[in-house]
Amino acid sequence: MPSACINISRGCDASVLLNDTDTFTGEKTAFPNANSLRGFDVIDKIKSKLESDIICAGKVSCADILAIAARDSVVALGGPTWTVGLGRRDSTTASLSAANSDLPAPFLNLDGILTAFANKNFTANETVALSGAHTIGKARCTTFRSRIYDDTNIDSSFATSLKANCPQTGGDDNLSQLDATSENLFDNAYFKNLEKESGLLHSDQELFNGGSTDSIVQTYIDYPSKFMTDFANAMVKMGNLSPLTGNEGQIRTKCYQVNQ
Repeated sequence: MPSACINISRGCDASVLLNDTDTFTGEKTAFPNANSLRGFDVIDKIKSKLESDIICAGKVSCADILAIAARDSVVALGGPTWTVGLGRRDSTTASLSAANSDLPAPFLNLDGILTAFANKNFTANETVALSGAHTIGKARCTTFRSRIYDDTNIDSSFATSLKANCPQTGGDDNLSQLDATSENLFDNAYFKNLEKESGLLHSDQELFNGGSTDSIVQTYIDYPSKFMTDFANAMVKMGNLSPLTGNEGQIRTKCYQVNQ
């Protein structure tokens, strides 16, 4: 949920919630999202409740709901809180191609990861902090198969433990925890896993693989409160990424479709 607010190519505009239409293909089936990004029904239920309230109807955007839900899900799992700015409006379109090209892929090397975030003005520190959201959530076998069968910078016992659920052929949509050591707790265990060469995704382990971000990961291992503070600040920045305001976009009455 923490990253669900954002299609990094567009901003925090709830475009990711839109279903396909005759005029565009939505972002739900983009490779990083398909059968992976979840919780759409939760957002729909929240929106339905708001629209049934005479005071709130037509006033709370899906983009704001996503931003608040991202914060509250982190808090519920023991993570930090932050102030969520409100007043975003919802997009009236979505882009499958932009989501596929601009959302950081799980196969990226370190330069690719840093470049993808730098293109949206995130620093290396902010990139590593935001990656710490992988302390919760799951990933599909197809996103980490090459990691457990081909990478050499991986703990052998960790790789073996994943292979039964992620065979070399088949099982593409089988899920594994991004952080199996504390799957329902927002903490710094994700970074400790990287130190043990037990990052699930190739892109995860790239953050601690003899490169420029090793020291940032080590800082978050040694000082978990620093991670919490940096993550919260980076989430505020992410939530302010190219929002639609004023008369831009609309406030959808249903998050999965544009107002008719």
